[in-house]
Amino acid sequence: MRQGPEIWIRGPVAGSEPLPPPAAADALPATGAPPAPDVPPAPDMPPAPAQAPAADRAPAPVQAPGFSWIGAHGGAGVSTLAGVYGGRDCGQNWPGPGDPPSVLLVARTHAAGLTAAGRAVEEFRLGRAPAGVRLDAVVLVADAPGRLPRPLAQRVRLLESAVDVHRVPWVPAWRLDGTKDAPPRGTESLVSRVRRAR
Repeated sequence: MRQGPEIWIRGPVAGSEPLPPPAAADALPATGAPPAPDVPPAPDMPPAPAQAPAADRAPAPVQAPGFSWIGAHGGAGVSTLAGVYGGRDCGQNWPGPGDPPSVLLVARTHAAGLTAAGRAVEEFRLGRAPAGVRLDAVVLVADAPGRLPRPLAQRVRLLESAVDVHRVPWVPAWRLDGTKDAPPRGTESLVSRVRRAR
């Protein structure tokens, strides 16, 4: 019986001949106890995974201090913000094992970006985020220079009524990879939050 990488999802795959029995030296577990009798697994159930000795197991992941940047949509500016402010760039993915569980959700201030941010905030509110992951704040990155049109400004105020929101202005230098520069003026509250998270 051949076993593929998804064995715990789909079960063993019928195929080539079975693996040879273990050698006599391998038959005794590391504890020195006699081997357990061969008991076949229940029908249609995959066998239990073999446990590696404690010394061979990888240590449990430790959650990194700080925060994870997550984009509510593509092109939100996650990589740029991570380059300027620090933190873990998670793209549009949930933080993985070992990533900081504190999330700064990033979106642009255009209509599609604000809609995506609203949906993502709702996912957190309904408890659909992975266990342990928490929304710390929403970071809205200007999609163009100048003031927001009134309908978009109203949507920002609606978001602000539900969660902490930080605004990042349009920064022309970022178009030319100005991520080595200091954070732009007007983002002091975001800088303060980032420093607290470290």
